[in-house]
Amino acid sequence: MLQNNALLAQLKQQIRETTPRVEGVIKGTDRGFGFLETDKGESYFVPPPAMKRVLHGDRVEAVLKEEGDKTSVEPETLLEAGLDRFIARVQKRDGRLAVIPDHPLINNALKARIKRSLDEDSIGDGDWVVARLVRHPLKPDDRAFFSQIDELIAKSDDPAVPWRVTLARHALEQASPQAREDWALADEGLERRDLTSLPFFTIDSDTTRDMDDALYVQSRPEGGWRLSVAIADPTAYVAEGHAIDLEARTRAFTVYLPGQNVTMLPEALADDLCSLREGQERPALVCELDIDADGNLGDYHFLAATMRSHARLVYDSVSDWLEGKGDWRPESLVAEQLQALAALTEARAAWRAKHALVGKDRPDYVFDLDDAGNVLDVRIEERRIANRMIEESMIAANACCADLLSARIGHGIFNVHRAFEPEKADAALEFLTAQEIEVPREALLELPRYRELKRELEARNDAWLDARLRRFQGYTSMSAQPGPHFGLGLAAYATWTSPIRKYGDMVNHRLIKRVLKNEQAPAEASQSLTEQLTERRKLNRMAERDVKDWLYVRYLTPAAEAQQAFEAEIININRGGLRARLVANGATVFVPAPLLHSDRDKVVIDDKEGRVRVDGEERYKLGDAIQVVLTEAREDTRSLVARPAL
Repeated sequence: MLQNNALLAQLKQQIRETTPRVEGVIKGTDRGFGFLETDKGESYFVPPPAMKRVLHGDRVEAVLKEEGDKTSVEPETLLEAGLDRFIARVQKRDGRLAVIPDHPLINNALKARIKRSLDEDSIGDGDWVVARLVRHPLKPDDRAFFSQIDELIAKSDDPAVPWRVTLARHALEQASPQAREDWALADEGLERRDLTSLPFFTIDSDTTRDMDDALYVQSRPEGGWRLSVAIADPTAYVAEGHAIDLEARTRAFTVYLPGQNVTMLPEALADDLCSLREGQERPALVCELDIDADGNLGDYHFLAATMRSHARLVYDSVSDWLEGKGDWRPESLVAEQLQALAALTEARAAWRAKHALVGKDRPDYVFDLDDAGNVLDVRIEERRIANRMIEESMIAANACCADLLSARIGHGIFNVHRAFEPEKADAALEFLTAQEIEVPREALLELPRYRELKRELEARNDAWLDARLRRFQGYTSMSAQPGPHFGLGLAAYATWTSPIRKYGDMVNHRLIKRVLKNEQAPAEASQSLTEQLTERRKLNRMAERDVKDWLYVRYLTPAAEAQQAFEAEIININRGGLRARLVANGATVFVPAPLLHSDRDKVVIDDKEGRVRVDGEERYKLGDAIQVVLTEAREDTRSLVARPAL
């Protein structure tokens, strides 16, 4: 009778409608309790018993409870699960199967079953798997968490765990694509000029196999230079719509990880047939461009060619020679070109500093690994003259590509970067005004005005200001339509110089060939393709970061045990503490708020301003150089913990 009582149902509905509720996302902690954070920035305590029915990242509707001066919430309805597909470690105990998500704030052991197509005996305790959440206690008819193991990633003792787990986490391919070995040129209607007699050369690191650019430079009698940029031509072998082309479109980029590359194209193409190896004839697309003595770009034209690299050079050797160091010497045929290219580079850099923008040189951190994947050393590679020679040459060639596609095709794959998206421009303007920097709104949104603002801000040499402004700035995206690249200070930018490793560059190669053959241009790239290219580039960078974090923890464990001190730079400040980058090796460490001072009540963190005050005085801010002592290296969360040095 009670089940069909309309009056009782009405009463329950009235109670529900009058009970205060809030909606937000669950944020877990490593101590069992958590918080619900609303979209408005409000935060409510979630007691440990209630946290057993939710997971970090769940979006829920919760009942608001007030007991005296204490306010908490009890999650009631699941709006969106924080876990769907996830990486986990297997736990086998007394015949019971469970998985523990690989997440620093989720420690729950979730009961599990194994997908029928998998061999249960092949999966053991501690193995790494891909799992999927199939039941959630806040879902109707579900009483508890339950998951399914869909894929075995790696056995617990596999030395390749950091790479395999990271690639699986981001749903990236584990290996390079496989394909036939008998590739043949397929260049219908394209006339290639024979440039094999010209002494092109490559400059790369000593481990590079997929060499996709070669240069030939001449000084002009009237001043300035004629630069020929030859780029590997995989589209000479891979037709649009071919299975390998579709696979490359899906992958979008070669994934570069410490100790392992997962190529976009089959290795037979990427590392052999298309790579501009010394002494080997190769099909190429070439841009010949004039550069004035002041660094201004003059006329240019593109052509298809057959070329041969006459010398394989290495960055450090070239830089040493140009700086008068070391024993290496180039052949006379190349030596004159290197000196001309160095002069060209300085002229182009000066021109860009005046008319466009030049970013600050930041060092690269290179991992030296043994065959088992153990880190032997982390080396700092500075951006030396040889690196800048290649960089300036590629920027010039890509600027020519952007101009050609804009003028002759009207579309392509462009790198578009707006310093401040319109929705963040007002906040950035308010911030600058608060710093007594009066600028018009147009200076944030219009390229010519932004160039002036950027130069003015760089002249201040204020690390805190630079770090704070980055919070308002946007990211580079791929677009079918030309658009400004605020980071480079250029009106348009389209890359074609890395077609072995970037699918967007293959698209631009095909468009350039259309121009060379006077053919009608195809329809512009779909939005789905440009969005995919943008997303895959983001995933690749996250994967590189994640593998490095794993390797840093292994490498720095002895330093943590020894409580070793390091010089560092503060790169982020949030309510929980601050993050800093170690100058010696590039590792990121976290300094929890309780370690900033023995009395936590004396620490005031202003995460919006990027400042930390201790006992009423400003102690730390974004961009500061500090010394920290490494205290913990946690492989389970791939995190390094430090405290300020005394």
